Amino acid sequence: MGEQYGGDHLDFRDGEFKGDFIAKQVAYHQHGPAPTALDALPPRVAGFSGRSDQLGELLGAFDPGGSGEAPGAVLVAAVSGLGGIGKTALAVEAAHAARDEGWFPGGVLFVNLHGYDDDRVTAEQALETLLRGLGTPPEHIPNGVDARAALYRSVLAARERELGAVLVLADNASSAEQVRPLHPGGTRHRLLATSRSRLPQLGARLLALGELSPEEAYDLLDRALRIAAPGDARVVDEGEAAAELALLCGQLPLALQIAAALLVLDRDKTVAELVAELAESGDRLLHLDDGERSVRAAFDLSYGRLPAEQARSLRLLALAPGPEVTAEVVAVLDGADAAPVRVLEALSRAHLVERGSGRGRWRLHDLVRAFGVGVVKGDVGLWEEGEAARGRVLEFYYRWADAADDWLRWLPGMPVPERFVDRAGALAWLDAERAGLVAVVQWAREESYAATAVRLSQCLAEYLDWRRSFDDLITVCDAAREAAHHAGNRIAEAGAWTGLGNALLQAGRSEKAIDAHTRVRDLFQAVGDRHGEAIAWANLGSALREAGRARAAADAHTRARDLFQTVGDRHLEATAWDNLGFDLVEAGRVGEAIDAHTRARDLHQAVGDRHREATAWNNLGAALGDTGRVEEAIEAYEKALEGFWEFEDWYRAGQTLYNLALTHKRAARPGEARARYLQSADAYTRADALTEAAQARNRAEELTP
Repeated sequence: MGEQYGGDHLDFRDGEFKGDFIAKQVAYHQHGPAPTALDALPPRVAGFSGRSDQLGELLGAFDPGGSGEAPGAVLVAAVSGLGGIGKTALAVEAAHAARDEGWFPGGVLFVNLHGYDDDRVTAEQALETLLRGLGTPPEHIPNGVDARAALYRSVLAARERELGAVLVLADNASSAEQVRPLHPGGTRHRLLATSRSRLPQLGARLLALGELSPEEAYDLLDRALRIAAPGDARVVDEGEAAAELALLCGQLPLALQIAAALLVLDRDKTVAELVAELAESGDRLLHLDDGERSVRAAFDLSYGRLPAEQARSLRLLALAPGPEVTAEVVAVLDGADAAPVRVLEALSRAHLVERGSGRGRWRLHDLVRAFGVGVVKGDVGLWEEGEAARGRVLEFYYRWADAADDWLRWLPGMPVPERFVDRAGALAWLDAERAGLVAVVQWAREESYAATAVRLSQCLAEYLDWRRSFDDLITVCDAAREAAHHAGNRIAEAGAWTGLGNALLQAGRSEKAIDAHTRVRDLFQAVGDRHGEAIAWANLGSALREAGRARAAADAHTRARDLFQTVGDRHLEATAWDNLGFDLVEAGRVGEAIDAHTRARDLHQAVGDRHREATAWNNLGAALGDTGRVEEAIEAYEKALEGFWEFEDWYRAGQTLYNLALTHKRAARPGEARARYLQSADAYTRADALTEAAQARNRAEELTP
């Protein structure tokens, strides 16, 4: 498949080619090597107490000296229990202990599946997170659970050979379906999952957690107070009251930690006084029913004793989009120039706010978030305050995403976008805020936020497509489409359908993409927008080619080309010519394809788009090679290389060098072919495309004299 507009990706699935062939994308996306996250465990819970038997069972299950690779070795363990029972704390403690023993030299991966959130993480999304953590570049991550799971196991197998076993900790799962594809394979890697439900379908070592024993609960309270102040002996001095407090907390670790925090924050309060307050609150802590009830009394009591500014920050944080927020977003929620760090730290000490995945990031426990939302909904004044805060966050995200999108679409000669220093800075911000951005776009379904959220969705289309985050892109575009339709905004609806169609196409759902782009074409025709109609025809052509309808695709790209000529958009006309060239190659009309790619090259030269010009040179070289015009093909590939090197586009340089090697090989020049294969491997290595680099080296070795 050739280029589609709004995403600018090439996809040649279902194409038929003779011999080896590498296609080029028509868009330029600069990126750096993907980082790894193989030491990503959350910190140990301060004052972790009890669970010695369960901790020993987990460590015994994962001890390579105990089970080894013999039949029956425990490859997967699942810790289950009620919300707040301490599943994550135990799993993290076990993972740290196993890592300290040196059992997992390959590293430890952590993923939170948010299994009981409204927007729980799917297995496909979790695999993307794990693959990124293993250093897989985003553009190399395939679509679909099965394809991602296969790549995930392959990457882990390679890591096992190079460094050793890896432990994967999958936290907060809601079903076996979420966890099963995360099985790392092999006999040395291990998977540890936590869930509020038992997961017998996994074939795992199951460990169900109950409440703490009275002794363990007592010890947890005492340790928590002594960590804050070593001389705090209130639990020891009031043993009976401490035992009653543990009972009132249901002996649940989360509730006990909150109760201890209340005592830490008020050094003058006795344990007996806190017991009396809890008992008189009318909402004693019981076993969890829906994940919230047993800790609500503690939350109510904690919230009621907060200073006004802390209570306000907690309420507003509960309304933030995404699983965690930066200090900057906290400041926006607060309506201030800077985040209230002192307030956040106080809430953190009270265990009502947690530090997030990085410095300056904050999150709420799921139950605390639900509590805060309930407080806001229960008071008209607080609801109005919350709506104003949400409006500020939405406007903030829109302004910055709009500027970041400008950088992604920027070309030399265009005005330099504002707010970010460069493209890399824009991408870094989008990467860091992606979860929040995707979540806030879904506010488009609320009438008061619809218009801005739809505009925000349009700013995210290029980024999410470039990052190949098609699940998120489909979510974003669908929310925008629904909102625009209800508002009767046909132009915005067409834009949302365009993004949705492109995302569906990249996700391999070509027939649905054809339907989406047909709707876009009809909408633009109805309002008389010929430029929009041209883009719709172009995207429709790409979807038709993906569906194997090459003749219809050529007709659509011809219509797009003609309309772009009519409206004077030479840049997109050039892209249409390139797409048409691909259609003609598939139709066996290679001579006409050469003419089309030549026109694309010339137009890209005329508009000064050096990167797309390089892409056109490469595609022209491929077409020339198909006709046996070897020397001309080599010249075209050399021109393409100049452009890719200019932009430090090492991946596409690697592809072109690979094509050059193939051309020299067919021309019976094994020495030249071997040299180009080795150069291709070097370029791929610089692009962190290790699989392609290995393939190029293998081809070079085959030609070694």
